[in-house]
Formats: sequence, structure tokens, C-alpha cells
Amino acid sequence: MPKEKTTTRKAAAKGKADGGKKKKDPNMPKRGLSAYMFFANDTRDKVRDENPGIKFGEVGKLLGERWKALNEKQKAPYEAKAATDKKRYEEEKAAYTSGAAAEEDEDEE
Repeated sequence: MPKEKTTTRKAAAKGKADGGKKKKDPNMPKRGLSAYMFFANDTRDKVRDENPGIKFGEVGKLLGERWKALNEKQKAPYEAKAATDKKRYEEEKAAYTSGAAAEEDEDEE
């Protein structure tokens, strides 16, 4: 007796990927960076210069260790940048969502 064909997870996932996922709007504002990301962006080149030939993952490890070693006073400027960026994101998001709501209202008329 021949076996019945069953759907595998891979086949089910392929069907989902083709049309089930919603397209991302390119006009949507970018999320705000965290204090750690501001620190990492400032420090990454310095870490690479101090450790020539370092692997990608090792750079992240060193950055994480350096971030943990900072005290509150040293983290303060990065946290201030993060707060400013968060505020920027929230303002842009509010403008974006209100603009999208206005477009939907126009479409309904």
C-alpha cells in the first residue's frame, strides 16, 4: 500500500512566506536606538583598532564587557542620547500614524 502524502513543516512554511507576510512600509519611522547602541557605535572602531584581526562576534563581546564596566556617570551621555532618540521616534510615529489614519479616511469617502 502506498503511503499518503503529508505536508511537512518546510512545505507549510513556504506557503506562508509567499503571500502570508505583510509588506513593511518604507515610510515608517525607524525605531530609536538604545543607550548601548549609541555606546557601541562610538566605541566599535576603537575596539577594532586595538584588536586587529578580531572576529565579528568577538567585537560584540568586548563591547558588551566594556558597557557593563561603565558606571552610571559614564553611561549618562548615552542614556541622554537614547532618550532624545526615543522622543524623536515617538513624534515621528505619531505623525506617521495620524497621516495614515487621514489617508484611510480619504479612501473611504
